[in-house]
Amino acid sequence: QVQLVESGGGLVQAGGSLRLSCTASGGTFDNFAMGWFRQAPGKEREFVAAVYWSDSNPYYADSVKGRFTISRDNAKNTVYLQMNSLKPEDTAVYYCAATYSAALYRDNDYDYWGQGTQVTVSS
Repeated sequence: QVQLVESGGGLVQAGGSLRLSCTASGGTFDNFAMGWFRQAPGKEREFVAAVYWSDSNPYYADSVKGRFTISRDNAKNTVYLQMNSLKPEDTAVYYCAATYSAALYRDNDYDYWGQGTQVTVSS
């Protein structure tokens, strides 16, 4: 059973940066993809970014392109989300997710989820 443990959320002022981490354990990751989703109060959970374990091509939501960077460290089974130029509208609970599916953009494409970490951006 794959387990995902997230860290790195917090409170930051607009324009600031945070880095989220998510470490996977309990599975084999050769055909694996990991992604980040977020859910703001009163809104549906939305895709943020994803990366396949087998290559370095990142995939981003339009709302975060140019500001967020997803990367992975295969040796550590860890994926990172570097968030720069944060805006108040980035405030949400951020979830790490993992899938063996080729599809990346919908939350029901993912089989495994972390517990979520709060990111709050003050104006």
